[in-house]
This record gives sequence, C-alpha cells and structure tokens, in this order.
Amino acid sequence: MNETPTPNSFRAGPDEEGRFGIYGGRFVAETLMPLILELEGAWNEARVDPEFLAEVAHLNKHYTGRPSPLYYAERLTEELRGVAAAQGLDGGAKIYFKRDELNHTGSHKINNCLGQILLARKMGKTRIIAETGAGQHGVAAATVAARFGFPCVVYMGATDVERQSPNVFRMKLLGAEVVPVTSGHGTLKDAMNEALRDWVTNVDSTYYLIGTAAGPHPYPELVREFQSVIGREAREQMLEMEGRLPDLLVAAVGGGSNAIGLFHPFLDDKDVAIVGVEAGGKGLDGEEHCASLTAGSPGVLHGNRTYLLQDGDGQIKEGHSISAGLDYPGIGPEHSWLKDTGRVEYVPIMDVEALEAFKMLTGTEGIIPALEPAHALAEVIKRAPKMGRDQIIVMNLCGRGDKDVHTVAKHLGMAI
Repeated sequence: MNETPTPNSFRAGPDEEGRFGIYGGRFVAETLMPLILELEGAWNEARVDPEFLAEVAHLNKHYTGRPSPLYYAERLTEELRGVAAAQGLDGGAKIYFKRDELNHTGSHKINNCLGQILLARKMGKTRIIAETGAGQHGVAAATVAARFGFPCVVYMGATDVERQSPNVFRMKLLGAEVVPVTSGHGTLKDAMNEALRDWVTNVDSTYYLIGTAAGPHPYPELVREFQSVIGREAREQMLEMEGRLPDLLVAAVGGGSNAIGLFHPFLDDKDVAIVGVEAGGKGLDGEEHCASLTAGSPGVLHGNRTYLLQDGDGQIKEGHSISAGLDYPGIGPEHSWLKDTGRVEYVPIMDVEALEAFKMLTGTEGIIPALEPAHALAEVIKRAPKMGRDQIIVMNLCGRGDKDVHTVAKHLGMAI
C-alpha cells in the first residue's frame, strides 16, 4: 500500500518472519497458527489487489470522511510564543494538528477497521470479535460490523466499561455485544486476553479485528498499513500548505497504531524528528504508569516480542493511565525497534500534564481532545516554545474528547 522503501530504509520491515529486528514474530497457540497463516495469505493478496485497495480508498473518502484536515492551531501557537517570550526566548514553533478526531466514529480507529472488515469478508468469516480500552476501537469495530452485516462481540475491561460508558452505549446501539472482563485490573490487557481465548475457541468462523499495531504477525504490519493513510495525507498537506516537510512529528503511543500511522511515511526523512508520547501515569518512580518503552524491558505478550512492563520473573505488571486507550503494559513491536535504532524518541507524560494540556487546547482552539492525544499535546506544549518560529510541529489529534468528559470532570472536581 505504501511506495517501495529504499535500501536500508526504516520503512522496510517486518521481515518474512514478521520481525522488526528482534521484535514482533508469532508467539501463539498451535491451534491459531493455521488461521494466522490464512490471514497472512489473505493480507498478502489484498495489499496488492487494485480492487481491494480501491474499495478501501472509496470507503475512506465517502464513509470515513478522509482526507482529515491538517489544521494550523494559530491561537495555541501564539499562546506558546507568549510562554517563550516570558522565558526570554524568541521562539515558538508553528503547530499543526492532523485532525483524525473528525473521522466518522471520532478517532483514527475507523481507518484500520474498514481495512480489516474487508479482509474478514474476503476470508469468508462470519463473526467479528474485538478488544477495546478507551472504547473507540470497539465503536469503530461495531460500526463496520453493522455496515457490512456481521455479528460483533467486543471485549472490554470492567474498569474501562465504567469510565468509558458513553462508548459502551454507542457499541450497544450499533448492535455489538459488549463483554465486561473482570480479570486483572479490568483494562485493555485483560480484554485482549479474553479476545484471544475466544479466537482459539472459534477459529473457523471468527475474525479477530485487532485494534492496534501489536499482536502476532501480520497484525502489526497490516494495522500500520491501514493507518499510514494518516502520514501520507499529512505529508501531502504539509507540502501544499508550507512547501516543505515538518521539523517534528508528535503522537501518543499506547499500543501504537495512530503513532505508527503518522510516523511511517516520514521515517526515511532524516530532517524530520519524531517523538512518541507514553502514559507516565502518576510517575515512573512507582508502578502506576504505562511507559513500557521508557521503563520496561523486552518480553513476550499477546503473540509478539516487544517492550513490556514486567517483573523479574517476566510477569506482566498492570500499570495505570488516566487515559483508557494508553492503559496497556506493552507497545507495538515496530515502536520497540524504532526506539532501539534511535530513529524515534519516546518520552512519558504524566496524568496531570495531560489534563493541563486538555484544558489548554479546549480554551485556545475550541477543540476538546481525547485524553490520549492530550498526552501528545502536553509534549508539544513543552517543546514548541524552545523551537524556532520558523519551525513546524505536526501532532496527530487522534481522538475527540466526548468519551472522556466524565473522567476529566471527576479529576477536576467538577459536576456534570
């Protein structure tokens, strides 16, 4: 789906075994291997099939509403230039948002779901299952299942069912069965565990529509390819609007699909710096965070080798984030490889910083962001004043904040 990468390209992976360096691969139950290989075969056919690609493009345009706008955040830019001036700096980069929160369903998740539902149909599957944390992937999966007439079961941690109740209602309206998962901390990791158990039990009829660029090969690759529409559009839009590429890309990383979608088309552009923003939770000195790349170590979870939050015995830690979509103790394997190669810098942002960024964007631009991209915005707020006025930042505004207003109100001590 992307153009052929150059030799020694950061965009060349994964290899034939589904690995990005030492990361990725396939670590799954023997009963799942035939289905994984079937999926890989269907994906390899679909990715070069002009009719399949044309249908994806048609749905992106006429159903999702792509291309999403690239928006110059003029008031936020001026606000942060004022911060720079107060610090005695003559700086303040121009800030652009790739506004994927304006997509149908309210986030980037629909990009991947449309591609995968077409793969499921191509493979003759009759039932869709999905996992979700913030609920945005669950909503997108339920949406495409309704659009194409598939029954859909969404596994969601019980903790997330409570804090993301608006999205639970949306999924049910769309006809999906939402199954609360009470094991563990009742968050995204636990939901993914249950979805995998379902898949093993129903291998013949069921398609597992994974929501992020993680899991066994070929999921990290195919999710990245469906999400790379974000970066391809941003690249074209930036060249049209500014006549050059940005100096810095910023995106939040939970499992990592919105981030790799923005980053991937720019990985071979050496003059474009790239920063992924993890959930620092309540701080890295304890265990209430989900900064697996900053504070984790390599291990195996959910079918792939990647950076994880784990103890000395390899047991997965639960972690914490105010953002349900970042509340995952691992990361997609391509991000792990990009960290080790040094091509992408990964940094943590704390809950309190994300909340402040949430308030700033709402007040300066009239845009209520989801808590996930609010983490990325907090890093933009730190960096923009220290950059030159002629420099440009592009941040992926990957989700809107309707789903998070109750969480934010609770943390701010406000009544709804």
